[in-house]
Amino acid sequence: MEEEKQYYAKVHSVESFGTVDGPGIRMTVFTQGSPHHCEGCHNPQTHDFEGGYISNTDNILKAIKENPMLQGVTFSGGEPFMQCKPLTELAKECHKLGLNVLVYTGFTFEQLLNGFENHPEWKELLENTDILVDGPFILSQRSLMLHFRGSKNQRILDVQKSLQ
Repeated sequence: MEEEKQYYAKVHSVESFGTVDGPGIRMTVFTQGSPHHCEGCHNPQTHDFEGGYISNTDNILKAIKENPMLQGVTFSGGEPFMQCKPLTELAKECHKLGLNVLVYTGFTFEQLLNGFENHPEWKELLENTDILVDGPFILSQRSLMLHFRGSKNQRILDVQKSLQ
């Protein structure tokens, strides 16, 4: 990241060496704060916007660089699209390192696209996302058989193909 710019994100936790939040060995950044409050959410402790802690994204990037086993980075939540600027900058740096970026969101891809006018920062984060798992977790559609998803309504999207 540019040395003169510092970005901060509200984070619940950062976990390294994960294999359940996307393909390969990943570092997962769990953001803090979500407007969705999905019933049965796997991470209800990330809903409160007042919880978590402030982290300099340079510190997260340093941890990513120190882990040569990583194949990608995942932004989960909470709701990553509530913190677009720091996550976009982090995603750009991850791409420079040859890592893919997966983002979980409670919004649908269509909601994000339709929200660009009011939330132009959503477009920038999407443009720097490789894989998007979209849609709210719906308890009645929960399945343990789904790869990288919690409920059947959620989709795994190749963002770059989908944006074309």
